[in-house]
Amino acid sequence: MLPIQSNFSLQHANTLGLPAIARHFLRLTDTQQLAELCLDPVLSVLPWRILGGGSNLVLADEINALVIAVELKGRRLLKEDDDAWYITAAAGENWHEFVQWTLAQGWAGLENLSLIPGTVGAAPVQNIGAYGVEIKDSLFELTAYRLSDGQARVFSAAECQFAYRDSCFKQAEADQWLIAEVVFRLPKITSLKTNYGDIEQELQVLGQRTAQAVAQAVIHVRQRKLPDPAVMGNAGSFFKNPIVSNALRASVLAAHPELVSYPAGPAHYKLAAGWLIERAGWKGRQLGPVGMYQKQALVLVNHGGATQHDVVLLTQAVQADVRAQFGVELEAEPVWW
Repeated sequence: MLPIQSNFSLQHANTLGLPAIARHFLRLTDTQQLAELCLDPVLSVLPWRILGGGSNLVLADEINALVIAVELKGRRLLKEDDDAWYITAAAGENWHEFVQWTLAQGWAGLENLSLIPGTVGAAPVQNIGAYGVEIKDSLFELTAYRLSDGQARVFSAAECQFAYRDSCFKQAEADQWLIAEVVFRLPKITSLKTNYGDIEQELQVLGQRTAQAVAQAVIHVRQRKLPDPAVMGNAGSFFKNPIVSNALRASVLAAHPELVSYPAGPAHYKLAAGWLIERAGWKGRQLGPVGMYQKQALVLVNHGGATQHDVVLLTQAVQADVRAQFGVELEAEPVWW
């Protein structure tokens, strides 16, 4: 019999710390449980929501669905060839711990993604990225189970349709698949990516230039700039860095020569959302029980007692002020339930 819990509190299962009650809840520890779910006459007709580390979610007060917390475990070297190692990890593995484990084995490539909260299975959904690296750079393939019938399918990296903080699992295939296992290809010859943010400065302090040193530098920078969700509820970077046309970038730059931006393909630039939010006056500013973090304007924080409604009001207020001041549209990163 499946260990289903009813009216389950998700307040400690989302890093924003929003109060939410799931109508039904299951800790998935074996993919065989999916087959049982698909045959259950009551549970199979409910909406299903897949929960990883809860670090990229904005939850409503009531979730009228079966929430499946993926707790599949396991990680190992799958194979290697002359050029790369292929490492497989179950979806319920903690992402940061997995990254540090790969580095301890001597397999570089994921070091820039250190200390990102969440699980291995949730990482491809968002195409997580930091300091010039995205998960699409190293993901080889993944295995997912279709929620409608429990059938497994292997997705190549191309089939995941990765884009900036996006994938098919957030768009065309949203809420249709449960990612169970991910295979990474980590090249045996790799170059460290250190020319982003404060990483180079941290490396000079550390006095080393290894993959593990880069990981330590990333950890130091993130700890300095981002609040610990265990202390202050947050969902990390809350807004995407907007990608705009050269013309719009030039217009903003003319009025604000200090604008922070980066080339983003032909005729487009990526603007630093944190810079826009800070210049719009929202860094360290609250609206009710939520606000933008005083050390990093890109991070929305819960000062205590917030609900999804409070997050909606702040999101809309920040978007409106950035639009009015710069003519730029901001898009929230998290998934909304």
